[in-house]
Amino acid sequence: MALKKLSLSLQFGDIADARRHRAALPRHAVARWIRHALDSDAELTVRIVDADEGQALNRGYRQKDYATNVLTFEYAQAPRVTADLVLCAPVIAKEARENKKTLQAHYAHLLVHGTLHAQGWDHETSQADAQAMEAREVEILAGLGIKNPYL
Repeated sequence: MALKKLSLSLQFGDIADARRHRAALPRHAVARWIRHALDSDAELTVRIVDADEGQALNRGYRQKDYATNVLTFEYAQAPRVTADLVLCAPVIAKEARENKKTLQAHYAHLLVHGTLHAQGWDHETSQADAQAMEAREVEILAGLGIKNPYL
């Protein structure tokens, strides 16, 4: 299967330990992870933010007053996927540490997760939808040589 075309903007906000996060997110790797999760061509912006920006966005758009690991702002699914993926660096670093994963592997998982959301996948609608999305994530990550993030 041919990989889909991707127009990618990769942005870094003012985050602590920026060098470490930038090292975990080389542009070619980010594009590879996302392209493996795409079912159609896409135009995506990926923004890495601090906890304050992550919390403000989550509060403003989801009415949840905490910083979460990834937020997906999906604008269109056809004729191409158009979305912003916002990843909160300190939350991701903490989760990676707690789950004994590399920072890069956790970013890869969350970028795949966010990309699936941008295409209409949703794990909050039902248990069946959650299981289907998780299975798809595991399948994509395995194809990238990344271990099952749910084990």
